[in-house]
Parts: sequence; structure tokens; C-alpha cells
Amino acid sequence: MKVKSEEIVIAKTVEAPQFFGVNRLFTNLRGDLAGGLTAAVVALPLALAFAVASGVEPKAGLYTAIVAGIVAAIFGGSPVQITGPTGAMAVILVGIVAKYGLEKVWIAGVMAGIIQIALGVAKLGQLVKFIPYPVTAGFTNGIAVIIFCGQLNNFFGLQLPRQEHFLPGLWQTLTHVEALNWAAVLLAILVIATNILWPKINTTIPGSLMGLVLATAIASYLHLDVPTIGAIPQALPMLQGIPHWNDFGLIRELINPALALAALGSIESLLSAVVADGMTVSEKHNSDRELIGQGLANIIIPFFGGIPATGAIARTAVNVRSGGKTRLSGVIHGVALALIVLTLAPLAAQIPLAALAGILMVVSLRMIEWEAIGLLLRATYSDFAVMILTWLVTILFDLVLAVEVGLIAAGALFIKRMSDLSLAKIPETEVFPPGIPLELSKEIAVYRVDGPVFFGAAERFVTFLREQPEVKYLILRLRFVPNMDTTGLVALEDIYHDLERHNCRLILTGLQPQVQQLLERSGLLQTIGLSNCFETTTDAIYSITPQHSQPVAANLKSPELLELND
Repeated sequence: MKVKSEEIVIAKTVEAPQFFGVNRLFTNLRGDLAGGLTAAVVALPLALAFAVASGVEPKAGLYTAIVAGIVAAIFGGSPVQITGPTGAMAVILVGIVAKYGLEKVWIAGVMAGIIQIALGVAKLGQLVKFIPYPVTAGFTNGIAVIIFCGQLNNFFGLQLPRQEHFLPGLWQTLTHVEALNWAAVLLAILVIATNILWPKINTTIPGSLMGLVLATAIASYLHLDVPTIGAIPQALPMLQGIPHWNDFGLIRELINPALALAALGSIESLLSAVVADGMTVSEKHNSDRELIGQGLANIIIPFFGGIPATGAIARTAVNVRSGGKTRLSGVIHGVALALIVLTLAPLAAQIPLAALAGILMVVSLRMIEWEAIGLLLRATYSDFAVMILTWLVTILFDLVLAVEVGLIAAGALFIKRMSDLSLAKIPETEVFPPGIPLELSKEIAVYRVDGPVFFGAAERFVTFLREQPEVKYLILRLRFVPNMDTTGLVALEDIYHDLERHNCRLILTGLQPQVQQLLERSGLLQTIGLSNCFETTTDAIYSITPQHSQPVAANLKSPELLELND
């Protein structure tokens, strides 16, 4: 799958060594220098844009890219990861800033960093690969819609109060669109066109940066009356204090925002590291160390006036493609941004907000998983429904709830599918011994159970018996069920009682030792009856038809006794 700006892609994660020698940092100095500088050029307009999208001053985005970029590069688990403000984090931050204010966002960011470090220490980094693809595609698409619509005010040149939620903000924009600023609209369209067309002319200079420069130059030269980002201090981020947060009530108030920041920051950073693994043959990332590095960055950033950050997929991809292979590239990216702030900050004050809106609109359109939408439509409607559900919850509520709802829906589908896959009716011709009359075979149904997840199939037997009342014996082949949990035990008991009500006898064959011990301890084996448990399906069938029995037929004695025909 092609990597697009700020998109989220799932690839295979390969565990890597945690540390490597300092001397190796300089073995690819030229490539790291090219990668870091190129990533810094790409990061400059994005850092400004995502800060504005987060509801904070543009300088906070630059300070975040500088500090987080350096800290996460040194302590993180990916040798080529570029960290900074991102679109996904901006979607969460804009609501938190509107509700709590920037100072409380700093506190929530520190709390989120502590949570991320705890996740890394607990070695939970590998859990990201278990997030189903429809869920990641759903919340990525939802983030794209929110970013796009969130920039409509700046696109139209409207100066309206920022809303905490998506729908009120969109409604406010649409009801004031008659007051649009045509100069701002034309500048935004210019930036969008430059972003799209410039790569066909030159691939060295990013289209977003070229569009930003053009729009700023035109607005300044023509003295256009459009909103600008305002002054940015021509100074490096300095250490500052944050409000005291030893008040338990404040911690309790901010725990939900902190959990949201930690969850999204962890997911996006790890997925970005996975994408980087697929693009490079150098050291692969260590998920747990990456969480610790991102956590440290988010703890330190607030003390320099920044906002929570994550690994940035687009900037990481640029770094790798430009030659970056070690942590030095990430450090160079941060240092280069610091030098840009020291030299070019006064010029940034003239950047129109409409230009940043144009950049973010292009980013959001590239974020949408168009390929995923087509794939899921062609594959299964159930997976497509999970993606749409996650998409809608992301837009209408928030990202964390969207991931939770998506995971629950995907988990329910997984259980349903595993229940279907692990239970199959076996044709009579494959299991019935020679000589069994056809009329008797109609009274016997044999099902093969593969694996421990079959508890979702209990209701299927009731439907089956309702449709085929002539079945008097149901044989479950459990040879390939290595273990069973309490849920499976309860389901098996339900199956037994449902069959009993339909005057159908339940017979078990091929019980494994662990399953047999669980059934004995629970008392279910005595309820079903040892006389209904056999080593092989053949023995069970001959016991049902004694007039056709053979000498080998026997009840359950030893789980180790196997027959080839079972």
C-alpha cells in the first residue's frame, strides 16, 4: 500500500535490538543530514498548520516539532521516526483546548506521557498490531473529515469563535459563509493548486512549502486584508513552569483527556514506526522503547510551551526516502527547525491562515483511505460496516470512543466468524462405516469442531434441529479442541439441554485431556454421561447401531487412543 501524507497503514512489525553504539550514528552522516533537513522543510508548514488546527499559537507547533523531534529521536524505539504535531492529535487537542485551556492541556500532556511510559515498561507495544484494519481505516477517515471541515473558517477568511465539537462548528461556518473573504479563498485555492501541481515540476522542494511562500508573498505584496498567524518569537523554546497539578481533583478532571492523548499518541506513533520498518532495511523499531521515548517527549514538551506530539508518518517517510537511517536524522530535523525559527521567524508573521488551511485540506484529502474503502466494499460488507461505524463515531463523538466502538464491533465479528469456521457439518459419506442403512444415517448428524472458539454456535443447533427434526443423534468431534474456557463450557451445556428438549442425544468423541478434565471438574461430563463419550466417531456410530457393531467399539477410556478414521 502506498504511503500518503499523514495516513495510517498497517504492516508487519519486526522486533529489533533496543540499542546500538554511538559510533554507528555517524556511519550514514550524509544520508541522515539529507533526511533530517528535508524532513525539517516538510515539517515547517505542517507544524504551523497543525498548531493552528489545535487551537493554539503557531509557535507551539514549532516548539513541539523541535523539542519532541529531538527527545523522541534519542530515546525512542525507531531509528528513523520523526515526531511532531500531527493531524490526528490536532483533532483531539482542539476540543481539549476549547474546554480546558492551554495550561490544563500541558498538565494532561504530562499525564499522557506518564501513561505511555507505563505502557512501554509493561511491554504492551505489540498490541497495536491487533487493531483490525477496518478500525484504523475508519478513524483515519474520520480524522480527515474533521481536519478538512475544521479549516473551512480559515478557508473562507471567517474569524469565528472556535467550537469544541464538530457539528456545532460546521453549522456555525455554514451559517456565516455569506461573510466570506474572497482574498482568503483565492489564496487557499492557490495553495491547494500548488500542493497538487508542484510535485510535477519539482520534487526537491515540498509543494506545501512552495504554496506557503507564494501565498505569503502575494498577500504581503498586494497588502491583502486577510487573517495571518501573527508574530512568532525569534528565539529558541525556553524552559518554563507549568501550573501545579498536585490537586487530585484536577488530575481526576483531566484523566479522560490524558487517556485520549496517550491512546492516540501511542497508536499513531507505533503505526508510523511500522510504516518506517516497511521502507527501510536498517534497524527495525522496538515498540516498547518507542512508547517510552514518545512518553518522555510528551512529559518534556509542556515545559517548553509545546503540545502533545506523535510520530508523523509523512515526515518519517520523507526522512527515509531522503536517506535517513539513524537517530541522528531525527536530531538534525529538530536542530534545523530551531535554526529556521532563529533566522526566519519574523517572516512567518505574514503567513495567511488561509494558506495553512489550504495545506491542511490537501493533507486531509490524502489521509482518506480511498483504497481501503474500495477494498472493504469488494471484500466483506461486515468489515465495511465496521469502518463506517468507526468513521461516524469519530466524527460525531471522539476518537477514543470510535476506537473502542470499532474494536467491540470487530471483536464481535471475529467471534462470529471463528464460530462459523470452527464448526462444520461432515457429510455422511465421509464418516459413516459401510453397512449403515441410509434411513439410520438421516438420524445421525456429525459436526467437526476446530479450535476452542465454538461457543457462538449454540443457537445454530437449535435452528438446525428445528429444520431437521428427524435427527436423533448429534456427534461432536472434539479431537482438534485443545482447550476450553468457561464460556465454551456454558455453551456446551446449553447445547446439551437444547438437544435434550428436542429428544436428541449429544455424543462427544475425541476428548483431549485438558477438555476432559474441565468437563469432569464442572460436573458436565457426568451430566452428559460417560456412555455418550467415545474415542472415535466410528465407535460412536457403531454404539448407536449395535446390530452393526464391530469388536473395536468402546466407550471413552484413554484420550491417547486414536483411530485413523477420526
